Amino acid sequence: MVTPERSATSDRDRLSVGFEATPLLGRPTGVGAFCAGALAGLAALPSVEVSAFAVSWRRRHQLTALVPPGVPSRHRAMPARPLHTAWSRTSLPPVEWFIGRQDVVHGTNFVVPPTRVAARVVTVHDLTVVLYPELCDPPTLLFPDLIARAVAEGAWVHTPSQFVADQVVEAFSVPPDRVRAVHHGIPLAPVPVRPTAPPPLHLPDGCHRYILAVGTVEPRKDYPLLVRAFDEIAADHPDVALMVVGQDGWGAERLAAAVASSPWRERIVRAGYLDDYGLDAVLREAAVLAYPSRYEGFGFPPLQAMAAGVPVVTTTAGALPEVVGEGALLVDPGDRDGLAAALDRVLRGGTDTDELVARGLERSRLFTWGACADGLARLYRDAKDAKDARGARGARDGGGARDVRDRTGP
Repeated sequence: MVTPERSATSDRDRLSVGFEATPLLGRPTGVGAFCAGALAGLAALPSVEVSAFAVSWRRRHQLTALVPPGVPSRHRAMPARPLHTAWSRTSLPPVEWFIGRQDVVHGTNFVVPPTRVAARVVTVHDLTVVLYPELCDPPTLLFPDLIARAVAEGAWVHTPSQFVADQVVEAFSVPPDRVRAVHHGIPLAPVPVRPTAPPPLHLPDGCHRYILAVGTVEPRKDYPLLVRAFDEIAADHPDVALMVVGQDGWGAERLAAAVASSPWRERIVRAGYLDDYGLDAVLREAAVLAYPSRYEGFGFPPLQAMAAGVPVVTTTAGALPEVVGEGALLVDPGDRDGLAAALDRVLRGGTDTDELVARGLERSRLFTWGACADGLARLYRDAKDAKDARGARGARDGGGARDVRDRTGP
């Protein structure tokens, strides 16, 4: 993780940060998990006064119940479609019109709204859209232009891994000192008591263990490869099923076709989307987590599995080696035989599997939301200081922007 040496807390005034939490609405994915964890960590810092906002008209009132305790979510209604259209072409309207004055505004999902005074930070979770556009849906293909526009206007970039930070510097010609890698923590576990009991998940007849795959069903997850790897080892492990947890995304028909053509299709379970309680339950009982991604900017499920004492088999794609370290078995992306052999090795158990689990538990302890919040606070401070320095230089040159703080709040 790349962070400055100085502490995030200081005797200077607290930073006010407007944090976009739109990804918490609806069914949260990995970006939603980042928003929940980062907000919880930031709310505990004395150096930061964080508030959440959502770019939404109808669902904005839901945000109050979804943000962590101590995080306010007061803002005007923000019609998403008109604003996104306007922001893709101009720097109007500034987001302060809706959320009030802030020192920093953090766009958490590839897009940061334009501001009038506040410094801007945008989170770029990965560069799938740049490197593998064929794996993306049409709305996602708009992200590169929006990122480029933001950094050209002075925005700083947060990435969840050094791997993605290096890619951003190269792809968008951003000065390296304006791109900061701050690792995520592990998605927050659900409260111990579930409001309603989860529906039981029935394994196929004769199966008592399962290989688990977690994530939205989309091409870069390479679930069809996982099905073919399962086909290779299913006969040797007649008590093992394959369970895929995740909502259908773009390209889900490829997985459906792979399952339909599998001779072991009766032992393949499509569990669909599970809430935090259901996911926690199936994760802890899994024999192994398989994560055969072709590209990842971070990778929550391997960390969640390692923290739960579940062995992990994943690939060397993207930031995964940076995240899992020696806490998982790694194979090359697209290597069906290597994936099958690694899964077979874990399923057979023994000392090697026990040692893998121990290394995974140790590795997972390095990823906390407190450390993430500290890194983000340093980034916010540096972004604000740079913005203030530019304003001071402009004022000395006689062309500085006017101070419009008294006109930016609702």
